[in-house]
Amino acid sequence: MRQHVQRPRSFWRTAGSVTERSLPGLAASGKARAEDSCFLWRRVPDMRILPFLYGCKALATLLLVCGPAHASADENWPTTPKFIELSTPYGTLTVSESEYVYEAQLKLDGGQIDPPISGMLSLNYSFEMPDRQATLISISSGNNACPIMYRWMVMRADSYSISPAFGSCSEQIRVSADAKTLTLQTPNQESPEKIDTYVYDGKNLQVR
Repeated sequence: MRQHVQRPRSFWRTAGSVTERSLPGLAASGKARAEDSCFLWRRVPDMRILPFLYGCKALATLLLVCGPAHASADENWPTTPKFIELSTPYGTLTVSESEYVYEAQLKLDGGQIDPPISGMLSLNYSFEMPDRQATLISISSGNNACPIMYRWMVMRADSYSISPAFGSCSEQIRVSADAKTLTLQTPNQESPEKIDTYVYDGKNLQVR
């Protein structure tokens, strides 16, 4: 049976030198107040980092997803945020609504992207760099053998690029970035005690 799924949208507010974005949380009841969740835009040298974060009552509980990527299989993995709309300097990304959960499509300023991305989609993390913005998209096609994969979308003023689909079929991920590369770590599908590291530089995708 086809399912109709509605997900939360978002809005901006500014306080002093820090821009904070409040995002409705994914509470079990399906209802949440804006103050129950938060988004923090922080500045670091040569790069601004926009991790989607929710479920925090105070700024002190925020997790900044940036810096050197280190992980082991026995670490506690962060909960991956899942949203359907992101406004950027290069346009607005949205996940279109669909009566069938696996037929949703990713759109840029309301138009189709090429190549198309469809499935049960979520926008998870976004990193804003000096001349581009990279957003991680999670994709589920309903395949029980591999329930989830990922793609990066890198947007610039006059173009965008999309990475090949990648991942180890796990929702457990840790994401980081520097000025040149985007990194995703996740447990190996066949040996979960091992960590697969996927590195994308905007052109090439490598597995380490």
